[in-house]
Amino acid sequence: MTFEVWALFAVAALGLACVPGPNALLALSHGAQFGYKKTIWTISGGIFGFFVLISVSMLGLGAVLEAQPKLMVTLQWLGAAYLAWLGFKLFSAPALSIEDTTQAIAQMRRDLFRQGCFAALSNPKVLLFFTAFLAQFIDPNKAFLPQFVVIVTTFLCIEFLVEFGVARVADKVKFILVTKGRLFNRCCAGIFVTLAAMSVYNSLA
Repeated sequence: MTFEVWALFAVAALGLACVPGPNALLALSHGAQFGYKKTIWTISGGIFGFFVLISVSMLGLGAVLEAQPKLMVTLQWLGAAYLAWLGFKLFSAPALSIEDTTQAIAQMRRDLFRQGCFAALSNPKVLLFFTAFLAQFIDPNKAFLPQFVVIVTTFLCIEFLVEFGVARVADKVKFILVTKGRLFNRCCAGIFVTLAAMSVYNSLA
């Protein structure tokens, strides 16, 4: 992969990472609630989920899903159900408070990592997107594995930095969000439910 192709991919990946999605929303919510340092576990879970999606898409699962629309619809509904569940939890959650961080550290880390990972895996259309998007930057005349490593590493690093930045901003304004905690939770819940509804709508279209 030439430097020019890599730079073009990096810019495209940055633009993709800046598009709001479930993982960015989780980074925002958890950054405000738990602080940006603990939210690294949420972000890491999402990065792991994206790594799985990129890997399977580049191994051809995206094409399988495209050829099997019923499987695609099933996965979309499962993803929508998870997003709706996240929205319900946030909507009914109490306002943010400093005491929210008193949960056992080990358990908290596992929970945050799991939520980040499931949020990344909740939208199977990402498989198709990665299949089409990443294929534009693969040179079929060169070894696949080195290109794969460069592409995956670049994308995941950019995604991590963007989500980390979102978490830092949320952590900085957490004391404002404490006073408006219920409203903040419900706004985030509404976005999650909207994403779930969009996923269902797309599966029926």
